[in-house]
Amino acid sequence: MSKIDKETIRKEHKKRQDDFEEEDIDDVLEDEDAIKSKFENKGKLQRYLDDAVILFSLLKDYAKGNYREVPFNVIAAIGGALLYVLSPIDLIPDFIPIIGYLDDAAVVAFCLNLIEKDLITYKLWKKKKV
Repeated sequence: MSKIDKETIRKEHKKRQDDFEEEDIDDVLEDEDAIKSKFENKGKLQRYLDDAVILFSLLKDYAKGNYREVPFNVIAAIGGALLYVLSPIDLIPDFIPIIGYLDDAAVVAFCLNLIEKDLITYKLWKKKKV
């Protein structure tokens, strides 16, 4: 099993982010229920469920053209992280009891930290729209 540290998580997320393209947004949105179910039911990921809801909201608003105030690399960071959670093949395979989702949670946390300012701006925009 790979050693999981901040640098390993950063590299893994960067790879997923770099591979993410605009047409991949639809794939993430199509898998929303499957991805959210992992957040709802899997230990360390549960603490990020509310964040996942906001991330999906941002992706939807971006895809519909309602909110384009973020650079695409932010969308790619979100999409890459969410697809990482869905993937059974990652740094720590999901089927390993107890620790199988630690890397997923770490990738999501890394992504949230990376896009924090853009996420705050989006939340403020969203609040005004209500």
